[in-house]
Amino acid sequence: MTISEKISYIKGLAEGLKLDDTSKEGKILLSIIDLLDDMVDEIDAIDEACAEIGEQLDAVDEDLSLLEEDFYYDDDEDFDDDDYSDEDVYEVECPNCHDIIYLDEAMLEEEEMVCPNCNTRLEFEFDCDCDCDKDAE
Repeated sequence: MTISEKISYIKGLAEGLKLDDTSKEGKILLSIIDLLDDMVDEIDAIDEACAEIGEQLDAVDEDLSLLEEDFYYDDDEDFDDDDYSDEDVYEVECPNCHDIIYLDEAMLEEEEMVCPNCNTRLEFEFDCDCDCDKDAE
């Protein structure tokens, strides 16, 4: 028996007893039954909202699965390590939140950025150890 059915049964019992709504006891019992009826309505509304949220969450989960398939590396696929050379990416640790940020040369040449984690302004100098003409510029 559901909660709605139980409160309907109790309401039927109260009507069958012909509770006197002018007596103190009758007023209290009828008020409690009305309160229980309101609570059942609220619970039903919450159940419906939870079911809707569950459906939306399932849809988001499906979308996320599709994105993961498209963007994350699959171990079964051939992986070309040459595309991700260590020379192309640099690690910088934010002094405020200690988050590791990965930068490429173009980002380093800007000499400053905002930490995506804590929004701290980061400044850095990039000294090239190679024999290129960057130092002459």
